[in-house]
Amino acid sequence: MPRLTRLTPDTAVGASRDLLADLASRHGHIGDMVSTMAHSPAVLGGYLQLSRAMGRAKLDRKTSERISIAVQAQQGCGLCLEAHVGAARAMGVDEEEIARARAGTSDDPAIAAVIALALRIYREPTSITDEQVAALREHGYSDRALADVVGVVALNVLTGAFNLLAGLTPESDTGA
Repeated sequence: MPRLTRLTPDTAVGASRDLLADLASRHGHIGDMVSTMAHSPAVLGGYLQLSRAMGRAKLDRKTSERISIAVQAQQGCGLCLEAHVGAARAMGVDEEEIARARAGTSDDPAIAAVIALALRIYREPTSITDEQVAALREHGYSDRALADVVGVVALNVLTGAFNLLAGLTPESDTGA
């Protein structure tokens, strides 16, 4: 059961009202996470900006979704995990690769290496080694792509932690 209430453009105030009204006019529907984030204009605005920015990431979307699955499997946000699994399926990622991503790996060594990096960033960023970064470069990852991994992880930490605090689950969600 949700712990925080959803807000609408009519019930939100200030900057949150403006952000929700803009989203409603552009998309027609505002999902539970976004409408609940509206309690904090700083969190909502930050989420929207980071989400838009990560849409321009250098990482391949299929890889980003597998990273998101791996992080959310660790973090425990069922709502986020379900959303990222659905997105991965829609992009053609097969069920075996989705299962591997949940386990923090991939059949593709380059993707397995970047997922391992993402999980280190999530769990223990001080454990990242020069050798690990060099190995990622050998797999073809640029500095920009490696920096983007941090953004993907940060976005997942934000959304997952928020949903867990707010009590948002796949059963409680009324839309994206």
